[in-house]
Amino acid sequence: MAEPLPHDHIIPFKESVKSKKEQVAEMFNRIAGRYDTMNRVLSARTDIGWRKKAITKLKKDDPKIILDIATGTADMAIMACKLLHPDKVFGIDISDQMLEGGRKKVEKEGLGDKIQLQSGDSETIIFAENTFDAVMAAFGVRNFENLEKGLSEMLRVLKPGGQLVILEFSKPKQTAVRGLYNLYMRIVAPQVARWFKQNKEAYQYLCESANAFPERRNFTDILNKLGYYDTGYKSLSLGICCIYTGRKPLDTPAAKAG
Repeated sequence: MAEPLPHDHIIPFKESVKSKKEQVAEMFNRIAGRYDTMNRVLSARTDIGWRKKAITKLKKDDPKIILDIATGTADMAIMACKLLHPDKVFGIDISDQMLEGGRKKVEKEGLGDKIQLQSGDSETIIFAENTFDAVMAAFGVRNFENLEKGLSEMLRVLKPGGQLVILEFSKPKQTAVRGLYNLYMRIVAPQVARWFKQNKEAYQYLCESANAFPERRNFTDILNKLGYYDTGYKSLSLGICCIYTGRKPLDTPAAKAG
């Protein structure tokens, strides 16, 4: 089993005796109703462009079967259908309330035949190995109870040669930008969340987990260690966010056996 990283110990409710996984599910169930609105407001709708750029990384591969990890309200799954035209997108999440919101959006978009959302733990993925042409995740892997275990599971279900694309927050490198970003995440974001009658603890946790997340080269080093190749990252919006990519090797034991 993968050793927990310092990031893995960041939890939403510090007084709770529940596991991180249980706390994360509870947190997202609480905020699911206004999650999309909060994302648009807090990012000034920039998150839409970030998601589009991440999904575009998969365009050359023309993936037909895609897995969306921590799918939430299905933003990535819906956008992937519109941009990539796959045969099927499976989305999994541990929050039933987020999935319920996602199903309503999928139905509204008329994509019920293309997108299947289901409850699922990203660290013990229910699908067989070598199932998906591509695996993607937006702002979800930082919530894993064991980051390396989740990334290993994503590698397992990828087909040999298949691509992983992850979108996550990062800390800007420029001193002036980083100062403003830290101020915003520490003070402004929780305050805006409170105005929206959301759970202030949830947004404080999201800030803390983003700050503790192993970013840029540290993250690609983890991917390399776990067995991915052709790894890399691209910074977006002055370093506020990064797209990480990697592939499953073609010469895995499973691929040879098949």
